[in-house]
Amino acid sequence: MTSQVSEDSGQPPVRPGLRGPAGVPGRIRDAAAESWAAVRAAPRRTVRAEGLLCALTAAFGLIPLLLVTPDRPVLAALEALWATLLVAARRTRPVAAVLGVAPLVVGVSIWTLAAVPLIVLSATRRIAPTRRAWQTVGTACAVVVLLTVVLAIPRWRNLPLDLAGNGISAVLLVLLPALAGTLLGQRRFLVDLLRERNDYLEQARSLSASTARLEERNRIASEMHDLLGHRLSLISVHAGALELAAARQAPPLSGQAELLRTTAGTAMAELREILGVLRHDADTADESGSERGTREDITALVAESRRTGGAVELGWSVPDAAAVDDRTRQAVHRVVREGLTNVLKHASGAPTRVEVRSVGAGIEVSVTNGVPRADNRSQGGTRSGLAGLQERISLLGGGFEAGALADGGFRVAAWLPLQANGNAPTPTPTPAGLTPESSPGSSPGSSTGSGPGPGVGRSPLSDEVLTWPRVLGAGCAAVLVVLPTVGFLVFLLLTAALR
Repeated sequence: MTSQVSEDSGQPPVRPGLRGPAGVPGRIRDAAAESWAAVRAAPRRTVRAEGLLCALTAAFGLIPLLLVTPDRPVLAALEALWATLLVAARRTRPVAAVLGVAPLVVGVSIWTLAAVPLIVLSATRRIAPTRRAWQTVGTACAVVVLLTVVLAIPRWRNLPLDLAGNGISAVLLVLLPALAGTLLGQRRFLVDLLRERNDYLEQARSLSASTARLEERNRIASEMHDLLGHRLSLISVHAGALELAAARQAPPLSGQAELLRTTAGTAMAELREILGVLRHDADTADESGSERGTREDITALVAESRRTGGAVELGWSVPDAAAVDDRTRQAVHRVVREGLTNVLKHASGAPTRVEVRSVGAGIEVSVTNGVPRADNRSQGGTRSGLAGLQERISLLGGGFEAGALADGGFRVAAWLPLQANGNAPTPTPTPAGLTPESSPGSSPGSSTGSGPGPGVGRSPLSDEVLTWPRVLGAGCAAVLVVLPTVGFLVFLLLTAALR
């Protein structure tokens, strides 16, 4: 019916087995286009290496022909070009490359035989499964025998000698490199499985550690909620009752009682924020953290310190339109709060200056207090709060310093980048010389990830299959297998050179 329709339409019938009007030339054209696309998609380093290898193959096959003219120079030149083509096709067309070495084994040029082991070894590595590779090699050896018989037809008396010579060449130049290539192909497969197994185990370890951390954080959050939450609630209730009683019986003390009640309420709010962070409640943490470090927030901290009887001044020179990261604002809040708390604990009543200003690509915040009164002089602390503050600033990519001044006061200062992304920009040096590079304890932060590696999605094989000795053994065996091939090639090339 198809032929009838073709005749009626005036077009020639399409014969089975041909795709399109061009047939075999069309397939060759498609294969060439596919090979060219693979070359364009390959890395430049690979293209340069392959081009150099092809040039060396062509030079090794053609240059000796200029020095020693063979009996059939045209055929020898064609064999050199054919070997160059097979070297280029061994990566994209490994089966065709292995089959194509048969004419080289029975050819007239001995110099092109040096490319045969390279082509076979490299091509069989890329043929999977191993059974298909050996079927291809067997077919190539059969073609060698067939070509030997065909070429020996004019001189039948030399057929046994030709079969023996080409058989030895096929064993040493085709079979042994094929064995080495299949071993290296299995080694590559085992290496890929080892990498996949390592990625799988690394992901499992990361998930286990993450689960353990989450459970521990939840346990700590529960303990803090049960213990600190209950105590702070009692303090808040009693502070409210004390405020009412002080308003009736001791009005001068009502302000201190109100400060105690508001401080307890603030402590409860901060405890809820910490519990939200411990329980991975990102919404709660971001909602409360976005209000920290603003001008209103720092002003409120300074006002609370003044209500305790301290002489605290605030200097703010950060533009309101400055794009400051939320983590940077939280760090500003922590530095000011830690500095004011230390002044209240160790230098109560000393004049204090809080300074927040823009410096280059960041913000400098400092809390400086003068000499405290003799009766309020502290004996020193554990400096654990300053150590924690320094660690927080360093993780943001900033600089931190804290120490006594020459006049007997104390200064806590930090430089923070506007965008706390763990990679701090190079800042403009501040008058105090505080930069992330020069301040003690400052170091660039690092951002790490624990995402799953490539190839992770199935359970790995057992340890009996995936072992490094087996992988290394495959490579060593491949090297030992090709040693006779190398010796045979050296013998052939030396013989040809001495002639």
